Amino acid sequence: MKSNGTDICFTTSSGHIGSYLAISVICLTVIFAGGCDKFFKKPQPKTMGNDVVAITITQKDTPVTFELLGQTESSHKVEIRARIEGFLDKQLYADGSYVKANQPMFLIDPKPFQAALQEAKGQLAEQKARHWTAQANLKRVKPLAAKNALSQKDLDDATGQEQEAAAAVLAAEGQVRTAELNLSYTNIYSPVDGISSNAQKMTGSYISATDSLLTYVAKLDPIWVNSSVSENEYLRLRKSAAEKTLIFPKDEAYEVELVLADGSTYPIKGRMLFADPSFSQETGTFMVRAEIANPHHMLKPGQFVRVHLKGAIKPKAISVPRKSVLEGAKGNFVWVVDKDNKAEVRQVTLGQWQGDDVFVESGLFPGERVVTDGIQKLSDGMAIKIVDKLKSDGGGAQSNTGSSK
Repeated sequence: MKSNGTDICFTTSSGHIGSYLAISVICLTVIFAGGCDKFFKKPQPKTMGNDVVAITITQKDTPVTFELLGQTESSHKVEIRARIEGFLDKQLYADGSYVKANQPMFLIDPKPFQAALQEAKGQLAEQKARHWTAQANLKRVKPLAAKNALSQKDLDDATGQEQEAAAAVLAAEGQVRTAELNLSYTNIYSPVDGISSNAQKMTGSYISATDSLLTYVAKLDPIWVNSSVSENEYLRLRKSAAEKTLIFPKDEAYEVELVLADGSTYPIKGRMLFADPSFSQETGTFMVRAEIANPHHMLKPGQFVRVHLKGAIKPKAISVPRKSVLEGAKGNFVWVVDKDNKAEVRQVTLGQWQGDDVFVESGLFPGERVVTDGIQKLSDGMAIKIVDKLKSDGGGAQSNTGSSK
């Protein structure tokens, strides 16, 4: 077929038709694949962002708390002992009960001591009678000796007899007093308010001078808390005071706070009582003692507690949250945000831990920004964005790294 001088030929051979069909299939496949990609493309996961939370470093006078391990002790633990020998007649208190001062606790059989008192009173009466006789004789001798009717020797003898009888009366009065005391010692009282221990002797036991311990009474209000400070710690604190990197309270007037074994804080604050002037040769430590009011007897002797001594100040201190500090091959480090908002590793020297914070002795300067949250995915030189709070992940838990849209 011809048209406008151009030959247009339609060929109907089977070979040509197969070629056209193959080309058509290839073209349709390419077009279909390109179009379906828009509909069947899998969603790509969100890339992790570089959002972080950071704080700006400042210098300020910061309170310092010293933490020591302490053990409670009764402020007045008394051994209840018998002062006399005899048979234990009665126990007048219940083991472990609270007793008050001057409350009777034991009774020793009083009958032998009552008899001894009666005998001593009889001796006193006899000596008083002899003294009366000697006084009467002296009265008769004195005027006769004055008239030389009796010799001077007779006067001296009468005077000596009267004085001897008077001395005998004093000795007999002393015996009566001793017998009265011994009888009073048969009643054994508590000298203080406190918690009693169990009885060391049973009723009917014989109490001797070498085995006289009956029980204990421990005063609980106030209660003492004893702690130990090592020589190294003592020298470190002295050095800090000399360098004025620590300022201690005047007259060591620390406020004392106790943390109990379950982590709770004892509700009443105490005070420092004294510090031992010398080190123990056995442990190389010296003892410090605090006194705490214990009106409800919550604290018992022998408990282990953590003692917080408050009142010292660290002037112009720099501190960061503990969670911002990491440890590497070269020591402790933090992530710092530089002026271009990029992450930078900074080696730091740490000081004392203070609750959730830690003092930084060197490595940081006022005005610098330290990353506190989102540090797990950081690398040196990474661009970061400071936010107030990290976004939550799909499960609702806060992410440590955040995400970017």
